[in-house]
Amino acid sequence: MTVQTESPSVNDWAQSFTNTNNEDREIQAHGKYFTCSYLLDMTAHTFVVRVVSGKIAEIAIDPGPIDVPYQFAIRASTETWRNFGVPMPAPMYHGIWSATFQRDMKLEGDVLVLMQNLRCLTRQIELLRTTGTPV
Repeated sequence: MTVQTESPSVNDWAQSFTNTNNEDREIQAHGKYFTCSYLLDMTAHTFVVRVVSGKIAEIAIDPGPIDVPYQFAIRASTETWRNFGVPMPAPMYHGIWSATFQRDMKLEGDVLVLMQNLRCLTRQIELLRTTGTPV
């Protein structure tokens, strides 16, 4: 299933995603110790999301390979990310585990950090249903 939607500009998306995350009551309730940096590789664009105590402090847009450090990466095709960014995702596009097992998503790096922050990270990925994706 391919979803055809117009993507926001990368800068607009980064600001929208930051605001949506930082105002999200669920992340703020659980995110006291949610502090890490991770890479979202959407093929057309990459983003390093730096989170401090549940708040997005910065999103680096298309950084070079050693410009911005991160603990883990979530990589998938543009199509997979587009399917995540719809209000009601199709099966296997509703979460990182289903997309990892059934689609082309890959989890790399310090997966322990990912697991330690799994609930908040899962919620952040769910916020793509509101903000859409920039690809």
